[in-house]
Amino acid sequence: MTRIIAIVNQKGGVGKTTTAVNLATALAAIGQRTLIIDLDPQGNASTGLGIDNALRKVTSYDLFIGGKTVSQTKQATDIPRLDVIPSNIDLSGAEIELVNMEGREQRLKTALTQEALEYDYVLIDCPPSLGLVTMNALVAAQSVFIPLQCEFYALEGLSHLLKTIQLIKRKLNPTLDILGIVLTMYDKRNRLTEHVENDVRSVLGEQVCKTVIPRNVRMSEAPSFGKPAIVYDINCRGSQAYLRLARELIRKEDIRIDARAQTAA
Repeated sequence: MTRIIAIVNQKGGVGKTTTAVNLATALAAIGQRTLIIDLDPQGNASTGLGIDNALRKVTSYDLFIGGKTVSQTKQATDIPRLDVIPSNIDLSGAEIELVNMEGREQRLKTALTQEALEYDYVLIDCPPSLGLVTMNALVAAQSVFIPLQCEFYALEGLSHLLKTIQLIKRKLNPTLDILGIVLTMYDKRNRLTEHVENDVRSVLGEQVCKTVIPRNVRMSEAPSFGKPAIVYDINCRGSQAYLRLARELIRKEDIRIDARAQTAA
């Protein structure tokens, strides 16, 4: 069964795309067939996977606005078992176009059910907003993964995001779950980091991943070379953290599926 996970945070600069790219690469590296759907008009996930803008002839815009299928929009990356549906600036008009479309919240879900998906994991890199494009991702996904920067304002944004996810769950996607929250840009020398971590773990408990993603220069350098950090420098602290996070995500997803099966029984 293909597991579809939306990587979401309405706040920019929290490591969302870095998480999407490196988590997908890590999943592929440990044998999982993986697809990234880039839903950010900036196309940073596409760039980080080495897809030049000139090569983005068919994009995620065509997937759920233009009626194309996954097989018509996906592109192979240089990483074995990892494909991407790239994005470009065309997607910036999708919010307006979706307003008057029939089934506007279901467009991506419909596109992903047109054909059998040949992947173990589909990761959706959402834009830094909670508009109709992100709503489409939350309706199409089975679960949500939230990168959370270790700073005070991130906590305020998290509260709003959790309310939005619960609303989508009640109204449009009753099977949607929060798979995990991962703390990013983690600096154990900073007292605020420890304060934010303690607050989040005390409120959300097991939903917060044990793995944290440290601040790391090599991870910041990697996108300028069109490579995930795991490919650019697999031995750096950030790359090793994402490999651990991939294994933790798989465990969490297996637990989530088992719990649903028991509830259904």
